[in-house]
Amino acid sequence: MSGKTYIVYDIETAGMPIDSFDEARQEYLLRGASTDELRDKKINEMALSPLTGQIITLGLKVMQKAEDGWTEVRSGAFMTDPAIPEGEMKTEDLPSGNKMVLCSEVKLLENFWKLLTIYPSPHLITFNGRGFDAPFVMLRSALLKVKPQFNLMQGTRFNYRDSHTDLLDELCFFNPQQSGATRRYNFDFVAKAFGVQSPKESGVDGSRVGELYAEGKYDIISEYCLRDVKATWELYLAMKEFIPDIR
Repeated sequence: MSGKTYIVYDIETAGMPIDSFDEARQEYLLRGASTDELRDKKINEMALSPLTGQIITLGLKVMQKAEDGWTEVRSGAFMTDPAIPEGEMKTEDLPSGNKMVLCSEVKLLENFWKLLTIYPSPHLITFNGRGFDAPFVMLRSALLKVKPQFNLMQGTRFNYRDSHTDLLDELCFFNPQQSGATRRYNFDFVAKAFGVQSPKESGVDGSRVGELYAEGKYDIISEYCLRDVKATWELYLAMKEFIPDIR
């Protein structure tokens, strides 16, 4: 019999075109950008908000725990492709052997919510998911009128751990500081510290995602996102063995 199901997930986002907003919102978004450099900086930061950015990739790994260890149930990525008609999907094989499902952002979200209903009471694993991925998914779903199956942000920082392990919160012992023993470090730094291969060692990082998306390099983005997912899972296993109370 299958044991408890763990779902590791990660999203990649890109800002929507600045000219997709009306003049009033463009003025609001670019207010104070007195130089081209500041303007470009503000436009790049649009990827960080669900009101100005979109989910272009959602990578995931589904693991089940059994008495003799872990079993990988599935692994793959959903990729937003504007060329795919709404409601349709196209599946391609990635060089890593994983699947990439090309679809609209609406379909991406619908697929994610559907997946979470397939497995009974799945336990989510992320790195900074409570700070970024979960609220981004919730708000993009609301904006695109996709009904969530449950609230990914339920609970508070101190009582959500029965359904979600955010490794960044665990590393900070739920007490993040600007410096000192519970300082927040980025994923690349933490992964290397725990002996986990960083997904950025291939030469791709989050700062290049928007550029790669504009160039239509969907396979490169999907593979990068799935390396993030794989490293998150490996980091979870490394931390769980030596830090008490990680679920």
